[in-house]
Parts: sequence; structure tokens; C-alpha cells
Amino acid sequence: MLTLDKKRAEEILTRARACRIVIVGDVMLDEFIWGDVTRISPEAPVPVVNIQRESTRLGGAANVLANVTALGAQATVIGVVGNDSAAEKLRGALRQNGSVQTDETLVCDDQRPTTTKTRIIAQQQMIVRADREHRGQVSGQIEAQVIRAAKDAIENAEALVISDYDKGVVTARILSEILPLAHRRIPVLVDPKIRNFDAYRPATLVTPNHHEALRLTNSEEDSDEGLHAAAQKIRARLACDAVLVTRGDRGMMLVEGDRDPVFVETVAREVFDVTGAGDTVIATLAAAMAAGASMTEAAVLANHAAGIVVGKLGTATASAAEILGSFE
Repeated sequence: MLTLDKKRAEEILTRARACRIVIVGDVMLDEFIWGDVTRISPEAPVPVVNIQRESTRLGGAANVLANVTALGAQATVIGVVGNDSAAEKLRGALRQNGSVQTDETLVCDDQRPTTTKTRIIAQQQMIVRADREHRGQVSGQIEAQVIRAAKDAIENAEALVISDYDKGVVTARILSEILPLAHRRIPVLVDPKIRNFDAYRPATLVTPNHHEALRLTNSEEDSDEGLHAAAQKIRARLACDAVLVTRGDRGMMLVEGDRDPVFVETVAREVFDVTGAGDTVIATLAAAMAAGASMTEAAVLANHAAGIVVGKLGTATASAAEILGSFE
């Protein structure tokens, strides 16, 4: 039976403020162009968007950082950017977010652009998304810089998050260098992708969504029993401590060791936009576990946080106050 009341949640979130989380992964810049539509283009059957405003937000691994700092904890993100204006916007947004960043934590690669997702939204509906990215793996020289920055940051951290968006920054070499070092002393949480899957070891907690869990285990049975079997196969394959399968509107399933699965029902009142919800989940898990929460307690907190962000439009975060309010 799940037992986490508001008092215990507040205790965990208060302790998290003293914790520092290191995130390694694919940083991105999320651009939003907001407007309205009143007519169809005479040139093609597409809507004409009258632009009203533009905004930028942290995306990918940088959004994990934004979610960690929204909880009041400290965070550093290690990633790769290009030599372009998007990188400067990203660095500026990270400074405004209060993150602990240096020139070494965002490695500049002249051979690739800063990953940027541009969304055009009209009447609260996304019309189109345009991506600027290079998904090939980073060079050996860039890998070495990422490894060096990650090792330095891990020395003063209470948890490590691998935020893999399959954009080429998270490589088998980087994982083999930093995961064993981190796992010896702090929780290691992985938001996985299939390309690097067998390199996510050692890890404390791996968080595939239900589609990824089934694909990774060549299964099609999207039921409680099917996902439990898939999670057990993943845990055996990676020798990780636990697997948390996120299931959208069906909540989450936590498989820890050889124990029976723990089902966490969704608390979302209204699902408006799922953009970045996975970032919110792993950020909250990491902050809670760094603060001494059990995996089940961390999963319940993360579920509350996800229920908040899916009710917001665009890349969003959940604050500690919002999470505590959701327990009422």
C-alpha cells in the first residue's frame, strides 16, 4: 500500500533543497512562437499564423535541470552546444534559472548546431514543430570534455541523472566512464533510449515509458502483467536496482528488486500537454532520492509533479509548493 502524506512529502522536499543533482545529456532550446489564425493561405491549404509573441525555455536535459531547480534543489547540467546564438540563449536561460554552471559544463562543438525545437502555437494548439539538430555521435575529443566535466561535477553531487534524447551526446564511452564512478556513492537515474540501452550500467533506477519497455523486450502485451514481465527483463538485462515504467494516463509501475510491482495511479486532473513530463518525473525522482526518500516515496512525488505539468501548455515545471498543494 502506498503511504506518503503531505507532511512526509514536505520533509523530503525540504531536505532536497540542500542537495545537488548533476544531469548529463542532450541539452536543447525550446522556442515557442505564439499567435492566432484567422485565415488559410492562398498559396497552400495551410493556416496563416499572426504572430503575437515569442518565448524560449530550457529543453531536454536542460529542462530536467529546470525541474530540479523548481523544486528548490541545486543542479548542474553537462551537455554539448554549438557555436551559435541558440547556445547563448541557452546559457542565459540557465543563468536565470540559478543553476551551477561553468564554461566547462556546456561543451562547445563547432561541428554541430545547438539542438533547437521551434513550436508554432495558435489558439493554444501546436500547428507545427521545426527541429534544428545533428543526431550523430559527438567526436572523441568532445566525449573527453564531457567526461571530464561530469566527473568533476559528480564529486559534489547527491544524485546523477542521465537524460538521453538520442541526439548523440550520450555515448557508450561516456556512460562507461561516469556511471561506475557515480554508482559507488550516489543514486544514478537513467531516462533511456534504445540506441545506448545496454550501456546503462550500473544504474539505480531506469525509467522507460511503456512503449520503450515493450520495444526493448520484443513484447506487445501492454497490460499490467505484460509490463511487469518487461520490467523484470529490463532489470535483469541491466542489473539495475529498479525499473519505473511510466504509463501516461495509467500512472506508473515500479519494479524494485524481486518485490511485487508497485502501481502508482495518475493524479492528473486534466491532460493538456505532455511535453516534458518525462523530464519532470526523473527530476523529481532524483531530488527525492537524493534527499533520502525511498523509491516508492519518490515515485509518488514524481507522479504528483507530472500530474501538474501535463495540465500546463508547453515545456513546464512543477514547484515544491504546487506538489504539496496537490496532496490536498
